[in-house]
Amino acid sequence: MRRTRRNSAAAALVALAAAGCAVGPDYRRPDAPVPGGFKEQQPPGQWKTAEPAAAGLGGKWWQLFGDPQLDTLEDKIAVSNQTLKAAAAQYLAALDQVRVARAGYFPTLGAGASASAIGVSENQPTFVRGASKRDYNLFVLQGQAQWEPDLWGQVRRTVEQARASAQAGAADLAGVELSLRAELAADYFQLRGLDVQKQLLENTLVSDADALRLARVRFAGGVANAVDVAQAETQYRTVKAQAIDTGVARAQFEHAIATLVGVPASSFALPVDPSTITVPPVPAAVPSALLERRPDVAAAERRTAAANAQIGIAVAAYYPNLTLSATGGLESGALGTLLNLPSLFWSLGASALETVFDAGRRHALTDQARHLYEAQVATYRQSVLAAFADVEDNLAALRILEDEAQAQSAAVDAARQSLALSNKRYKGGVTTYLEVLTAQTIQLSNERTQADLATRRLLASVQLVKALGGGWQPQR
Repeated sequence: MRRTRRNSAAAALVALAAAGCAVGPDYRRPDAPVPGGFKEQQPPGQWKTAEPAAAGLGGKWWQLFGDPQLDTLEDKIAVSNQTLKAAAAQYLAALDQVRVARAGYFPTLGAGASASAIGVSENQPTFVRGASKRDYNLFVLQGQAQWEPDLWGQVRRTVEQARASAQAGAADLAGVELSLRAELAADYFQLRGLDVQKQLLENTLVSDADALRLARVRFAGGVANAVDVAQAETQYRTVKAQAIDTGVARAQFEHAIATLVGVPASSFALPVDPSTITVPPVPAAVPSALLERRPDVAAAERRTAAANAQIGIAVAAYYPNLTLSATGGLESGALGTLLNLPSLFWSLGASALETVFDAGRRHALTDQARHLYEAQVATYRQSVLAAFADVEDNLAALRILEDEAQAQSAAVDAARQSLALSNKRYKGGVTTYLEVLTAQTIQLSNERTQADLATRRLLASVQLVKALGGGWQPQR
């Protein structure tokens, strides 16, 4: 009979919990302005709204550039960078909060034991002389259970909120990693660009040294004057100073890279490598994919989901809380009889509590939750707009810089031809060294501009990869 009652009570509790509903609005991702294609993408009009799985970038996007040294440095980011480790720890803490929220689904259980010697006052109203004991011992073994069924979905909304916050944390972690890797690639390409600039200046120094020797020979032979020698020497010294000056910026980029890979700057060095790095074609994702693949956009969307769940938590406060409790154990005045069946005691109870008056506190909290949700929706939509702008900016930069690089290449060819003609005219005694000096300056300036454009194109490629979200995929 007792077993039947216990089974019936358990079944009733399960049915009561299952019958609960989650109050508050169910979450749906807010609409965001998604264009049909990127204006700067060539050829235009080839994109269509598609699933996020259509993204073309792989996880190790930096391998697009085909530089083994860059690959080695990027691999060290995940292992040694302290900023990334801090972000990872914050994400793990968010996952722990999900476990904390889920614990609300289950009852809390407790157990304890006590032993006490008690002396009762004879002047106590309940004391009966001859019938009540003046002194006695009390030994107790007991357990307690307490449970609040999730009738209104407050726990479920709390779990939803914690899960969405953890997913936002995963996106934040991916965003930090993407930013660090993009910064490393940008620093690396700028350092290599300075290596190219230094090689260019050193090659120019060789030509300027030959020109200076020629000017001195011609002056000694009475063909040229002292002005030609002074101009040639000035050109040589100026270019040499410029070559030395590149070392300042290179050292700074090298130190920045050391910090990113978690190595003391004093023990880190990159050998000079002026080899040219080819600008790769970066596969641009479809516009709708940015809503999933951009970590900052995904984080904003997940925080919107968390804000929506908070509305449900606030609404649940309007409804009564039901608490079920049970206590049981063994109690005896003698330790030898503590484990006997007559020492058993138990109690079952239930209570419901409803707030009748709170001076509008619950209403204010609900309004606050709704307003915070609306603010987060606006933040999400703004992050979407910013994401599309970033992609357009860097697509435009790549397209325009490519056209500029072609024009600059033609300018370099013309400058080299002009210098060759000026040298020929100078050696033939047709013109002064000033014409050669002017041609040298123009050629060096154009060659340095060409090298700078190559670096800027690489940086634009890195920024486009970052704008497209890298190779990250959202976790749901």
